[in-house]
Amino acid sequence: MNIDEKLKSLGIELPTPVKPVANYVPWVKSDNLVFLSGQLPFLNGKINLKGQVGAEVSPEAAAAEARQCAINLITQMRDACDGDLNKVKRIVKITGFVASPAHFADHAVVMNGASNFLVEVFGEAGRHARSSVGVASLPMNVPVEIEAIIEVA
Repeated sequence: MNIDEKLKSLGIELPTPVKPVANYVPWVKSDNLVFLSGQLPFLNGKINLKGQVGAEVSPEAAAAEARQCAINLITQMRDACDGDLNKVKRIVKITGFVASPAHFADHAVVMNGASNFLVEVFGEAGRHARSSVGVASLPMNVPVEIEAIIEVA
């Protein structure tokens, strides 16, 4: 099954890529690697949840936001691959930033929302290295932001 068919079977319609809100580009290609800038959990052009995980936002709700970040990463992947997601050979690494108070320790629970979704979409090629980092705040007061490195054909 190709990636577009897989997304359709999951009921996922990729949004239009979000334009950068500052002085950066959404992705940079170097040889067969694409470095994707951090994606926020925009859904229909809006931010659904705001605040720190473990304070205003539950880990489960933040995991759903991480999944939305992964959908937005795939949107940028499609753009980087000239519209053909089947050019993605592998998700190499994702780095997740989780806004949370100092006592919060379930960053992995949040990031599994993205990791599980990427494996569901890309199969074995979606298995990746990962870092989960707790931070005091993120742009627009979102609970999670995720960046990625992918290998393309």
